[in-house]
Amino acid sequence: QVQLVESGGGLVQAGGSLRLSCTASGSTISIYYMGWYRQAPGKQRELVASFSGGTTNYANSVKGRFAISGDNAKNTLFLQMNNLKSEDTAVYYCNAKIPGASWRDYWGQGTQVTVSS
Repeated sequence: QVQLVESGGGLVQAGGSLRLSCTASGSTISIYYMGWYRQAPGKQRELVASFSGGTTNYANSVKGRFAISGDNAKNTLFLQMNNLKSEDTAVYYCNAKIPGASWRDYWGQGTQVTVSS
């Protein structure tokens, strides 16, 4: 199994930056895909950025502002968020997908990002 722990959220002014971290533990070698999702009040959880096999993918709303990266030696996934906007306010979640007889999703506890106007 895999456990995920996020950190790095907080309160920041519009135009500022934050870097989120997600540290994975357990059977990390089994992870096939990792991504960052967010959920704002009253909205569905949405994909922000993903990382798999060296390939990155971003939601259009964050392209050019956010960057996803990983440190394999530390089993850590990062999300660098620059030029933050008020609409980026949400709880950000780390996700890992594990293949097998039954596909499994693992989620972190979430970290709050609040961007003031």
